[in-house]
Amino acid sequence: MSAEYPDSQTPSGTFEIQLDVWWGDMDALRHVNNVAYFRYFEEARVRLFRAMDLEPSKGRYCVLAHASCDFLKPLLYPASIVVGMTLVRVGQTSIELDCWIVSAGNPENRHAHGRNVLVCTDGATGRPVPWTSADRHVLAHCFSH
Repeated sequence: MSAEYPDSQTPSGTFEIQLDVWWGDMDALRHVNNVAYFRYFEEARVRLFRAMDLEPSKGRYCVLAHASCDFLKPLLYPASIVVGMTLVRVGQTSIELDCWIVSAGNPENRHAHGRNVLVCTDGATGRPVPWTSADRHVLAHCFSH
């Protein structure tokens, strides 16, 4: 996936990344395979974690507890897409994200809509750990600028 586009946080409260669809993302039906949509959501989450400075090397990481995707319109190669996320809920140890994939330059052309639930986890024990006030502040920043 291309990293040439900068990640952005929009005034509307979304965290967005832009990606190029790869030729290898297609399936035998010549449209982007359903698995690729989950990889696009994953790339957005990884970039969010980077923006939050939440990495395993620092002792904590997020575990995906739930992922769903509604496939709304076929995505064809070649294409540039925007993967967006909105923070729906911050729990004691988890966050819920509303996710979507649209065509770059045409946000009305929505290809998928999904939901992710992530749990903050201690790197040493693998057990859930509460979000700190600093985490909550960074989350608010990532989804408000």
